[in-house]
Amino acid sequence: MSTPATEGDYMDSRVIRVSRKRQITIPLKFYEALSLGDQVECSLEGGEIVIRPLRRTDDEFSVEILKDLVSKGFSGDELVREFEAEQYRVKKAVDRLREEADRIADGVQPASRFDDIFDSED
Repeated sequence: MSTPATEGDYMDSRVIRVSRKRQITIPLKFYEALSLGDQVECSLEGGEIVIRPLRRTDDEFSVEILKDLVSKGFSGDELVREFEAEQYRVKKAVDRLREEADRIADGVQPASRFDDIFDSED
């Protein structure tokens, strides 16, 4: 298993080809040094694309799900059953969003515009 990267490891750089689908391949050395999984966080910061390991866990969703279910009065075994069902629904919804994002990135599906979603019917 690889060890996490240290500050000094960030001085290495590579030129990476961008495919026609706007995709890149992360060099294995970088992938292993950062212990990347099948998803990364990508952001635009000061005119640069920054790719970071995704550190979000299911715990973030779990706490919110539990708070909601407790506020609805669930407890004990019923809380556990409802939590598992809600957690399953959230994971399915996130999977659908990821699939849609992939289709948009591949040019198969057009992206929705802000006005398409929030335009008033006046």
